[in-house]
Amino acid sequence: MFDSFFPKPKWFFLSAFGWFLLAVLAWHFAGLSELHSSLSFLQNPELAEGEKAPFLTPEKKWTYLFIVLVSLLFCVIWFCIERHPWYRWSVFGSACILVFTYFSVQISVWLNDWYGEFYDLIQAALGDPGSVTIDEYFGLLITVGYVLFPYIIFLVVFRFFNAHYVFRWRTAMNDYYMHHWGKLRKVEGASQRIQEDTMRFASIVEDLGSAFVGSIMTLLAFLPILWTLSAQVTELPFIGEVKGSLVFMSLMSAMFGTVLLALVGIRLPGLQFNNQKVEAAYRKELVHGEDDIERAAPPTVKELYSGVRKNYYRIYLEYTYFNFFRFLYAQGSNLVPFIALGPTIVAGAITLGLFQQINQAYGQVESSFQFLANSWTTIIELISIHKRLKLFEQAIDGDGNIDMSQFEGTPTLS
Repeated sequence: MFDSFFPKPKWFFLSAFGWFLLAVLAWHFAGLSELHSSLSFLQNPELAEGEKAPFLTPEKKWTYLFIVLVSLLFCVIWFCIERHPWYRWSVFGSACILVFTYFSVQISVWLNDWYGEFYDLIQAALGDPGSVTIDEYFGLLITVGYVLFPYIIFLVVFRFFNAHYVFRWRTAMNDYYMHHWGKLRKVEGASQRIQEDTMRFASIVEDLGSAFVGSIMTLLAFLPILWTLSAQVTELPFIGEVKGSLVFMSLMSAMFGTVLLALVGIRLPGLQFNNQKVEAAYRKELVHGEDDIERAAPPTVKELYSGVRKNYYRIYLEYTYFNFFRFLYAQGSNLVPFIALGPTIVAGAITLGLFQQINQAYGQVESSFQFLANSWTTIIELISIHKRLKLFEQAIDGDGNIDMSQFEGTPTLS
């Protein structure tokens, strides 16, 4: 699954994590974050009186340039370590996805500040008619348009690149399995493992990986913002004053949801895996029936299909109460910031713009903390696919024979 696409997967991912930590430490403790002031090519023209700073400040330019240089250097190091056939997509492509994700998070940070300024403008206009000119109002809207239009182009390109990345990973797994087809063809459902599971595995891992990295980057970007904004929150209901109150509330909410959904959905991965077993047995009999008149007799097919029906009914039942708690938690968590801000709002201690900044920053941080809770249904599917492919790959290292009961027959649901 990973060896076919990544060079030395274990060391590659460990080195990527280590390289990320090293870059963060160098940025904050080696003085690299201050270099922008000494790099003349990053400087902007002097601003006229009253003119706002542009979106790409010297600090932002240097930050983006540093991220790109660090990513390129990591790619060069791995190019020297191993010339993997899929290097361009697995190493360089992964680095591009990380850079794209970081850029997307920075757009969210900028938008958070913009919304704060925009809603303060609205509050001033509504509270004191005539204090805000139409040029100021549309000026802010034009500013956000200048940023969002290129960002939309960027998202379209990113989705296009992402689709090709997933297909290249699927191709790598397909080539790897077909190279060992002599052994793998003996495994029941081999065609489905290669044709369907490889596609779903690559897609889900890439989506979850991007979402996880995005959550980490969002936390790094928004945690300091939310911590600073928490100073505006005078107290929490039923608790009182808490330092970093909003960060504390978002963490508690996310932990509660993650544990809750993990407990109520603990049986779902096994049921999804069992579902593939009964589907495979039913499909196998039908395929044999195309060539052999003695196979796929009505009694046999009826018995096999009853296994399919039974497992689906169990899945529907499990998902019924899982979805009840999932939707209940999702709706309840939306109210948490309003509850937390209750005393502060009633006291009139914040403006509308600041409220919007707090609300959006809280949502970003809580959503990042909720990565496992929000992704649980996808993780369930990934666990099932990974288990099937792992059993499938046992045939490569062995004699081509594995325990067929793991793929065939009516499963037990214990």
